[in-house]
Amino acid sequence: MSVKHHVYLVPGFFGFTNLGELLYFGHAYEFLKQDLARRGVDAEVVTIVSHPTASIRQRTADLLKAVSETASGDDGPIHLVGHSTGGLDARLFVSPGAQVSDALELEPFARRVRSVVTLSAPHAGTPLATFFLGLFGQQLLKLLSLFTMYVLRFGRLPLSVVFRFGHLMSRADDQLGWKATLLDQLFDQLLGDFSSERRDAVTKFLWDVGRDTSLIPQLTPEGIDLFNGGTHDRPGVRYGSVVTQARPPSLRTRLAAGLDPYAQLTHTIYAFVYGQTQRMPLTQLPLHTPAQTAALVQAYGAMPGPTACDGIVPTRSQVYGRVLTAVRADHLDAIGHFDQPAHQPPHVDWLISGSGFRRPQFEAMWKTIGDFLLEEEPTR
Repeated sequence: MSVKHHVYLVPGFFGFTNLGELLYFGHAYEFLKQDLARRGVDAEVVTIVSHPTASIRQRTADLLKAVSETASGDDGPIHLVGHSTGGLDARLFVSPGAQVSDALELEPFARRVRSVVTLSAPHAGTPLATFFLGLFGQQLLKLLSLFTMYVLRFGRLPLSVVFRFGHLMSRADDQLGWKATLLDQLFDQLLGDFSSERRDAVTKFLWDVGRDTSLIPQLTPEGIDLFNGGTHDRPGVRYGSVVTQARPPSLRTRLAAGLDPYAQLTHTIYAFVYGQTQRMPLTQLPLHTPAQTAALVQAYGAMPGPTACDGIVPTRSQVYGRVLTAVRADHLDAIGHFDQPAHQPPHVDWLISGSGFRRPQFEAMWKTIGDFLLEEEPTR
């Protein structure tokens, strides 16, 4: 009788897995499920619904609830694959002695975990979280989240919105009141294009986000230091990381985006968040093992510098355990949100970075993840 594997895809910060057709892990879920089936593996792949900006502890409790509902019927191995903050949720889930829920016992499930894979995860934090702590940052985060949902629903933003947002970014030093007014106008314009039912769902999602933003200070380089101090690896669990590094915004990346005004102006969004992310304090950069360093050098030709990032998370902050693969990609490329509309179903991008990441790289990356999940278990 074959052993049933339980694989959980854990979304990152602002993971909108609970918005119907707006699929956070859509392409990754389908490819991994089909890849495991081709290998003849009996596996259940489950996408987790998490509180988008609640604390890591609350999000891990969400993960525990889903695992208890889907993996209680047998004692098969459990594998956790977390993108961005989801990687931190996975680490806390398996940390010996962790307490995340008063209603459910974690340990019976944690001891069944065989592997943890983190994709583009902020193991040393990200300076972008520090920016989002400010008032303008919080309002901008709300608008960027709506941008993402809008693009995944309709394919692209209206040019009128893009031009106005580009104007906003070009006047980033103006008074907050002017910026706040324009942000509100852009938000109302975009929300008005959704159907009444979908508008209610999106509004509720964003209301939930505004109600609990305790995750944001935890993701700063200073905040994650406390998390790392209290979270420990579980003996016998294999830890692997997928590392992403995107090109710095430049004339080259603008040319790569093409002549389309939409692509050019959405590239401005990427340039803005990249600029915030590259401000990683040197004292917060983690030390890497020789094997981790060698993997990064082999992938990129040289050790990524202190300002290297994927537009959201510093590259060197993403390293944890074995480096499974390191790719030229932005933060959302890794889960299938890149520009390849001819593929069915289409890949849709909104963080236009000029990374050049496409379906062949995506499939190779997720096949590497599948290889790691199914490696022979270490001696316990």
